[in-house]
Amino acid sequence: MFGFGMPELIIIMIILLVVVGPGKLPQLGQALGSGIRNFKKASSGEDAVQLNEKKP
Repeated sequence: MFGFGMPELIIIMIILLVVVGPGKLPQLGQALGSGIRNFKKASSGEDAVQLNEKKP
């Protein structure tokens, strides 16, 4: 799509590991996945979108 090959992806992952750190990397992946999932639900026309807020 953008011309990213395996060497470029490895370099990006190393930079992410250095900037974010190994402890926060799973949280970053989870937040990114949740955002993409919510975007797909919203773009498909579903009304209910899951938010990370606690309801009383």
